[in-house]
Amino acid sequence: MQINTPFFKQRAHDALADANLQKALGNLKAGFPEKRAIAVSRMPEFEQLRDQGRDLKNHILEHLDLYLEEFERKVIENGGHVHWARTADDANRIILDICQQVDAKTVTKGKSMVTEEIGLNDFLEANGVQPVETDLGEYILQLRHDHPSHIIAPAIHLNLEDVSEAFHANHHRPKSSDPAVLMQEAREVLREKFVAADVGITGANFCVAETGSTIIVTNEGNGDLTQTLPKTHVVVTSIEKVVPTLEDMTLFLRLLARSATGQEFSVYNTLSSGPRREGDQDGPENFHVVLVDNGRSEMVGSEFQDMLRCIRCSACMNHCPVYGAVGGHSYGWVYPGPMGSVLTPQMIGIEKGGMLPNASTFCGKCESVCPVRIPLPKLMRHWREDEFEKHLQPKAARYGLAGWAFLAKRPALYKPYTRMASWMMKAWAGKNGRIRTLPLAGGWTDWRDMPAPQGKTFMQAWKEQQKAGGQQ
Repeated sequence: MQINTPFFKQRAHDALADANLQKALGNLKAGFPEKRAIAVSRMPEFEQLRDQGRDLKNHILEHLDLYLEEFERKVIENGGHVHWARTADDANRIILDICQQVDAKTVTKGKSMVTEEIGLNDFLEANGVQPVETDLGEYILQLRHDHPSHIIAPAIHLNLEDVSEAFHANHHRPKSSDPAVLMQEAREVLREKFVAADVGITGANFCVAETGSTIIVTNEGNGDLTQTLPKTHVVVTSIEKVVPTLEDMTLFLRLLARSATGQEFSVYNTLSSGPRREGDQDGPENFHVVLVDNGRSEMVGSEFQDMLRCIRCSACMNHCPVYGAVGGHSYGWVYPGPMGSVLTPQMIGIEKGGMLPNASTFCGKCESVCPVRIPLPKLMRHWREDEFEKHLQPKAARYGLAGWAFLAKRPALYKPYTRMASWMMKAWAGKNGRIRTLPLAGGWTDWRDMPAPQGKTFMQAWKEQQKAGGQQ
């Protein structure tokens, strides 16, 4: 996937002006957040589970090497194979080699953000292997030569008309705007792909060290067909997905569904524990797990380690006002929203991803809904500090901060300047108290009015409060 993170501002500007996208994003604002709130309200112990999930993830990360080695041992004991991929290129080569060993021409794929991260589809196509996405959202995007804009609802930026056009153009069937007809059409087309596939590739929500099992959590069932029908099943996942026991896994499943879609439990929670055994009615003959690092091990022990607690629920982006306004494609790479604003600079470098940690109001909503309590605003602040120290910020931002620092260090100048600026903004706003245009603030006033300052300055109010307190 092409990296477009440096163009966040322009992409966000285009997104705000895109009427179809804004219509689609309106469905997000009225969907996931409300459903999560209802699901959480029905579970009195939810906050306690969040604490347990945070603490368990911290324990896993402190002993990550031990649990990964135990997971590998169990997979091998079950008859499977484990492959370690330090980089995206390593992972792609390993997966291609597995496909070539079985002379695969077609592979079916379940939804996997890690395979998006490593650019697997393009790599396989370039080497003569045709990947077919089987998650409905991902399949629609593949037909449109598009990319996911959300980590659990990849086609959320599309409307029904977009889907109808894509199916008509690719399936050569009568055009329909009936969701039931379109769903049945997708089933009929994909059923042939499932049967013909030589290899099935899935992700994994968690890897269980105790049993050597991987689990996928879905609501469509396509993942089950992807991993049981082909002769070879390849799991592509990242190293931080390991958990110690099945019981630990169930803790995260209780958090995941409620935080992601507002369900008490996802429809399909499917465990894979190696290749088909004697007496099994179905399952693959070959089972491979590709564990991808791709910069994650560098986060262990760093100020960004907390990000590795992420269970990919999407709650942070579902509640983020920035994501809700501009959508996932504005972020310019695989991971959007607050979690992407932390993870992306680690993977592609702050030089390319520096715009993303700045794409936040720091309202704190993301941290308040994260099921494992990741301090996302703090982590984004770390990236901002790193960007500033490396002189990567735009000159306007650096000069602006330098000017503010100059005044802030000199109260004799700062106080009258802020009083004057406050008075001028009030005058500019007029009787309605709203500023429609403001120099140097076009990024705000192009899309919304800015409220004029009300009342006294902070310094004036603080001085009066201190004086009043001293008189009591």
